[in-house]
Amino acid sequence: MSRQPLESDFSSHLALSIVKAPAHQSPVNVLILLHGLGDSKESFTTLATQMALPETTCISLQAPSPLPFDLNGFHWGDDITFNPSLGEMDYDTGFSKSSRVIKEEVIEKVLVQKCGYQARNILLFGFGQGGMAAIGTALTSGLELGGIVSIGGPKPSESIISSGGAKNQTPIIILGGSSNTLVTQSALSSLKQDFRYVEYVKWSKPGDSMPRNREEMMPIMKFLARRLQSRSGVPQDAVEVR
Repeated sequence: MSRQPLESDFSSHLALSIVKAPAHQSPVNVLILLHGLGDSKESFTTLATQMALPETTCISLQAPSPLPFDLNGFHWGDDITFNPSLGEMDYDTGFSKSSRVIKEEVIEKVLVQKCGYQARNILLFGFGQGGMAAIGTALTSGLELGGIVSIGGPKPSESIISSGGAKNQTPIIILGGSSNTLVTQSALSSLKQDFRYVEYVKWSKPGDSMPRNREEMMPIMKFLARRLQSRSGVPQDAVEVR
């Protein structure tokens, strides 16, 4: 039987917020939220509260590295590089450090070993660079997670499959804009080479911003509804058949 994770379960160097399942519900699932480049855990803590997913504990995890030059916010990359042609920081700068933190320090040491969750009941939700970190974690760890939601975050270029070339079984939904997007056809093709189940949603808006209305959020909620496990209505002595 799994239990509610507590902030005290995690290493003290990890910055995170825990949003418990709605009142009187025992958590069956854990959704780990990974913010975008230059953001912090606070924005996705608010999102997790608003989503109020049934029987699901949400963990808004802050990226391990602060931005340089006294800039506010944090990043998931192994390095910081600036793209002069785009006038912005590169998203894809390696994810070995963040993938290790997410896999070993959050999923394995705490959620699986301390709290009793199966990998199938753990999902990742990432925006931009956070989505890339989520995909990179699944690929390099070989874990079959409950699912990944990636908004504007394609597969990192340096990701190496740990399962000997077999496709990862973690289902993914990836969402992007109609133009000015990182979710290109080549990015989708690369993702489908490594993951067996990939769902793509192309928004009518340009860019890869967060959902701004119910219509844009609906594909994500439908995906989560399919992937989240539930004890509601299941007899106490029931056995799950896989």
